Amino acid sequence: MAGSSSSAGATDQVIPTFATSELTGWTLEPRLGVDDLLPPPSGGPGPVTFDKAHPYYPNGRGPRSTYRVADLSNPILQPWAIPSMKKANDEVLEGKVPFRARERCWPVGVPGFDAYSPIESFFFYQMPDKVVLIAQAGPEIRHIYLNPFHSKDVKLSWYGESVGHYENGDTLVVDTIGISTKSYIDNYRTPHTDQLHVVERFKLAADGQSIDVSVFVEDPGAFTMPWTAVQRWRRVERAPIETYQCNENNGDFFSQELVPQPEAATPDF
Repeated sequence: MAGSSSSAGATDQVIPTFATSELTGWTLEPRLGVDDLLPPPSGGPGPVTFDKAHPYYPNGRGPRSTYRVADLSNPILQPWAIPSMKKANDEVLEGKVPFRARERCWPVGVPGFDAYSPIESFFFYQMPDKVVLIAQAGPEIRHIYLNPFHSKDVKLSWYGESVGHYENGDTLVVDTIGISTKSYIDNYRTPHTDQLHVVERFKLAADGQSIDVSVFVEDPGAFTMPWTAVQRWRRVERAPIETYQCNENNGDFFSQELVPQPEAATPDF
């Protein structure tokens, strides 16, 4: 939730309201595409998507649901990144269940957060000094500080350090660095380095019923060039955020070949 205007430094700016109440949520818009980072409609370098010889169909879409097989011909990939992705592809084609952060209760990182769940809602909590962005299906929680600059020394973490500002009265711009290399870029297991830099723009539609998410990604250690991606979220009202059990209620009952769920050896309190 947020107010309609605020003072930012010496100038007033209009702040878009991404939640009119605590019951306002956002989910992926299925009419735009599948629950992935999607290629930009204008063309140009874009994210890794599925291999056209092995199309990805989510639950309820297409002839039958399938697991993701990455298109390794995407020119953004540096050669070192391909072998691990090919290994993941081969395992899927052998009938194994691939790793997906949401399904194994691991933090998804950025920019994968923007296509985290096709069903559960995202929530915005807007405050004068920061925006808290929550994906219920974890829950995954991001803190976006409304500061003009990053810290001098940023320690790597699952969601990195995000600083943001509002633009044009309808957009939240988020700049993120310091993202842990334990995370992947996407659900195709695309790796990255600690040089990853992501800029997201969350643009609220004039009617307030959708958010266009545009993503700029650069990582000279992992990609041959910067690239962009898109997603769209649609408004869902009467969607209160709820306690969501993941690691507490997601045992590996069927296979011993899945990636282990996160577990702390010692308490952190």
